[in-house]
Amino acid sequence: AYQQALALSRTLGTRLREGQILAGMGKLYDTQNQSELAITFFKQSVNVREGIRKDLKVLPIEQQQSFTDTVAQDYRRLADLLTQQNRNLEALRVLDLLKVQELQDYLSNVRGDDNTVDGITELTPEQEIIKGTQPIIDQAIALGQELSELETIPNDKRSQTQQQRIIQLRKNQAQLTKDFQDFLKSPDVEARLAKLRETTEAENLDLKKYAKRLQEQLQQLEQDAVILYPLVLDDRLELVLVTPYAPPIRRTVKVKRKYLEIAITNFRRLLATPARDARPPAEQLYDWLIKPIEADLAKANAKTIIYAPDGKLRYIPLGALYDGEQWLIERLRVNQITALSLTSLDNKPTPQLNVFAAAVTKKHKGFAALDYAQPEVERLAKTFPNTKLFIDKQFHGDTIYQMNDYSIVHLATHAVFDKTKQDSFILFGDGSRVTLTQVEEKWNLSNVDLVVLSACQTGLGGELGDGKEILGFGYLMQNAGADAAIASLWAVNDEGTQALMEQFYQVLKQEKVTKAEALRQAQIAFISSKVGSGFEHPYYWAPFILIGNGL
Repeated sequence: AYQQALALSRTLGTRLREGQILAGMGKLYDTQNQSELAITFFKQSVNVREGIRKDLKVLPIEQQQSFTDTVAQDYRRLADLLTQQNRNLEALRVLDLLKVQELQDYLSNVRGDDNTVDGITELTPEQEIIKGTQPIIDQAIALGQELSELETIPNDKRSQTQQQRIIQLRKNQAQLTKDFQDFLKSPDVEARLAKLRETTEAENLDLKKYAKRLQEQLQQLEQDAVILYPLVLDDRLELVLVTPYAPPIRRTVKVKRKYLEIAITNFRRLLATPARDARPPAEQLYDWLIKPIEADLAKANAKTIIYAPDGKLRYIPLGALYDGEQWLIERLRVNQITALSLTSLDNKPTPQLNVFAAAVTKKHKGFAALDYAQPEVERLAKTFPNTKLFIDKQFHGDTIYQMNDYSIVHLATHAVFDKTKQDSFILFGDGSRVTLTQVEEKWNLSNVDLVVLSACQTGLGGELGDGKEILGFGYLMQNAGADAAIASLWAVNDEGTQALMEQFYQVLKQEKVTKAEALRQAQIAFISSKVGSGFEHPYYWAPFILIGNGL
């Protein structure tokens, strides 16, 4: 087994270099404004890297790390170039793989599956160009490997033969560069690039199948659902929308990343301050994220948005955007996902509802007491008689092995999701913690329909990162086997959380109500003051986001 791993490790090392070379070519032609060539090489680099991710499954975890350099920026740039050319299906696929790559950056060992291994479809002219350059790239990799090994020998320690070999290899390298450039300037390649400019996505069979698969998924849900993928770029915001009966739609919003992020930070600050009016930034963000696709949503008769936010957008709840008259959640359900390729969006029958409910009420180092945690889970036990309670010290490291006997796991405890997985954890009732790394290794939730964490915190210290920690939490719950998770973007330690959770479970108890609809109805009960006055501000109802399959 070790010899196999070593052989694979060497092969992966070569392919990693190939991925880096191809990405380098993509960047070079991008700077020269040769978009078709840049896209061709970026795509091939993505496909090499997705192949590596698949093969990482058979390597020990410590060896996987050395093969996963941070390449999310290459995926992002490829999506940028594709949207500029209105190649929306390909852009959507890259956006999906970008989410997987960002998870990889945060969690370190996200392994590919059947949905990611195919990478992104290459159009016929692109395949032909790559086929022509492949022998040169193969030679360049082999030559580069030999040269880098020889160059590690200090000058004064090299033999004459080694020095001569280095000079020869450098000459060969220069010749390969010339051969590469000559090939790409050839009439043959020019003709293929011209063909690329004329080729439409609709002509490609693989892309047609991909589009059909997405549309069928949405149709089978019977939830009037659409998929929304925003892409935040330095100079603009791209919105890619998939509806059940039409090709993907793209809308470009001329807002710079800088101004979008200022609005997000401002909105987030006001969301967490019940005494302040959060509607002005909520309306501004609505104008950027929803208004450009309003007509498309109406045409598709959309009632549900399946949403894969990008970057800092992960820190704000989409349902709390404001159109000038009402909050978005009053009109639409919102179901957040990590990535389409990692989410099963099938209509599963609702399981028998029984609940594992834990509450940490006492104060622990660095954490205040959660006064309403116990009443929260006790109310839950009244709603669902098949509930087992774990209060304070009854909830510890070993109780996690009981979770898989229940369809709902509800944890009324402190949880912190920070910029690194080592600093992200869930607090047990005995004061000990389980980090996201340990969750990844130990939790089995294959029988669990829903995990609820009602007192989480993200974006600590007022400094918002890129939201990978939220993406990471959602993925880990799915990867452990749970269908969906509900987490709070900020902690609301008062009766508000208790009341919202009570509303949510009362609705969920009804037959044929989805998790997304139950959360929406609970939030509307707050907005319309049905649970009493004083809870109308989004501080109380908006922090909870549903990630995974809540449909």
